[in-house]
Formats: sequence, C-alpha cells, structure tokens
Amino acid sequence: MLSKNQIKQINSLKQKKYRLQHKLFVVEGVKTIKEFLQSSFILHTLYTTEFFNIDAKNQEIISEAELKRISFLKTPNRALAVFEIPDSESIDYNQLIVALDDVRDPGNLGTIIRLCDWFGVKHLICSNETVDCFNPKVIQATMGSITRVNIIYTDLPKFLEQTEQTCYGAFMEGTSVYTSTLPQKGILILGNEANGISSEIECFVNQKISIPRFGALQATESLNVATATAILLSEFKRR
Repeated sequence: MLSKNQIKQINSLKQKKYRLQHKLFVVEGVKTIKEFLQSSFILHTLYTTEFFNIDAKNQEIISEAELKRISFLKTPNRALAVFEIPDSESIDYNQLIVALDDVRDPGNLGTIIRLCDWFGVKHLICSNETVDCFNPKVIQATMGSITRVNIIYTDLPKFLEQTEQTCYGAFMEGTSVYTSTLPQKGILILGNEANGISSEIECFVNQKISIPRFGALQATESLNVATATAILLSEFKRR
C-alpha cells in the first residue's frame, strides 16, 4: 500500500517549486514510461496496477484506487513513474538551436519539444519565464520526445548577449522565410503566444523572418507558436 507520505510527495510534484525541491517529476502511461526507461533518465519509483514487460527496479504494485489518488489524469493509464530531473548537457553550437522567449502554454512547449526531436534539433534554450518542461501537461504532450532533447533554462538575454551565433527571430514583419537564406547552424528564437518576441530579446536578433499569409482577407492575426515552429524548422532543415 502507498503511504501517506508517498501520496503527498507525488501529488506535490504537480507544482514546479516541489519538483525543483525534490528534483523529481511524474511520467504517466506505459508507452511513455518505457521511453524514459530506455533513455538516460534515472527512475525513482514505478507504480503499476499490474506487472508489465518493463525492465525496471523500484517497481511497486498498487491498486487502481491508489493509482487514482496519485495520477494527474482524469483517466489513469495503468502506470505512473517518478523520475529524477537530470542536469542539462553542454551545448553544441555547430547546429541549429531553438530558443523560446516566455512561452507559457504547456501544450505548446510539449509540441515544440516533439518538433525539435522530429527535426533533429538537439538543444532547446528556454527563458526562465517559459513554462517548466517537467510540468505534467508538458510531459504528456512530448510523448517521450523530451528524452532526446537537451533543454536548458537560463537568463535568455544574457545567453544571447554572450553567443557568437547568428540569431533569427520570428516576427510578423520579418523577411519571408521562403525567400531567406537559412544556415545549418544558428539560433531560431520564438516568442510569447500573445506578445511575440519581447523588446528585450529583439535587440539580439540579427535577422527577422516571417511566415507570409496567403489568405485573401489577410485577417488572421498570427499563427500558434508551435505551428510556426513546425513551419520554420521545416524550412531550415529543408535547405
């Protein structure tokens, strides 16, 4: 049986301050858990309602009622694992890097992490204001891709000030990405869902690029940041 302390600790991991305090986060679902177990992430404890073909130590069999008490999902998915938050890796600047300026929606961040994985972007730099990548909703949205992307939270202005790489920023008024010369390495910056790239970050952008609108009315205000990321990464990698 789960102890009260176990339940309390797992439930506390919904909040960023406790994830940072315990250096732990939650992963749910057998398929996603298997991806984490096959990666460099270190398992703390695995809780399942039945034995699965999972090669894992620290496995505890619990009841469905207990799983409901610790799950962050409306419909628990037979297994929940607690993993250790790893240290970030060093950055290889000889490739394309994505940087996020204050992206707040967990679904957007999760999708962007999946896109980085799909397009072979190894490093994702996040401002300290960007939603935590170990937020349960972000973890669910990544579908395991977070195990293959190095994510670093930092003071973004300071990071960009120190880099020697060319910085490309996504703006409504930038040069069309379809006619721009795009390199194999550099930093692609995307901004907040409502406000775009902040003025503080804009001063570090060497080239503004945009995704042109083709609609006859030109009425759509902007693209979702994750959708924009997909289009821009496709263009960078296609070249």
